[in-house]
Amino acid sequence: QVQLVESGGGLVQPGGSLRLSCAASGIIFSIANMAWYRQAPGKQREWVAVIRSSGTTNYADSLKGRFSIYRDNAKNTVYLQMNSLKPEDTAVYYCNAWNTPYWGQGTQVTVSS
Repeated sequence: QVQLVESGGGLVQPGGSLRLSCAASGIIFSIANMAWYRQAPGKQREWVAVIRSSGTTNYADSLKGRFSIYRDNAKNTVYLQMNSLKPEDTAVYYCNAWNTPYWGQGTQVTVSS
């Protein structure tokens, strides 16, 4: 079955960086479009970024320039590099095989001093 397993979350100070990873299995990763979403406390889940099988990327406008999505097809893994983190980036971050019902369990990111 399809499994998406996120890792890399944690507590970071404002201005810091984190790299999230999502290891995929049960799918042909190289042809899958992969996305990151996040859900802050009391808010709806929101789309963060997508990377297509071609390598092209798109980002939520509010995150452009700070977040970067990339993939390693040899490792069946998609990454989210997050820089200049702000307290409002605090959320559970989820990996998704884009436009499919397959989601990871989420990884908590907390930005606080």
